[in-house]
Amino acid sequence: MISVLLLSIYILSFYDSLPDKMKEIINYLIIGFLTTVVSIVSYFILRLIISSYLICTILSWIFAVLFAYVTNRVFVFHSKNQNIIGEFISFVGARILSLLIEIAFMFISVDVLSFNDRASKIVVQFIIVVVNYIFSKLLVFKRKD
Repeated sequence: MISVLLLSIYILSFYDSLPDKMKEIINYLIIGFLTTVVSIVSYFILRLIISSYLICTILSWIFAVLFAYVTNRVFVFHSKNQNIIGEFISFVGARILSLLIEIAFMFISVDVLSFNDRASKIVVQFIIVVVNYIFSKLLVFKRKD
């Protein structure tokens, strides 16, 4: 128990010493992982009740986007933008682009290449995490320093 506490203190002190850009990337990876979990778990649950993988992809995307907006705004990019509605619209617009990329990859892997849809969903999420970070950083949560 004490070793876990000491390790936690060490990790936190190491994290605090990192440059802000590195903290942002680490925070994004954590939030990106959690968003991926939301997307995959909701997809798997939806597949139990809905037969279309494309409909499940879109619905799981909606859950993931709602989760991602709040967590990215607060924990990753620390947005102070007072125009939350405008920022949210930009966020959703950027995520629609990544949804189209996700649907294309899912279609190619499932319908064209005949891969398992659940395995494809997991693999595609790695690509989407990177795409979403780039879109969020460049298009949505731009700092006006």
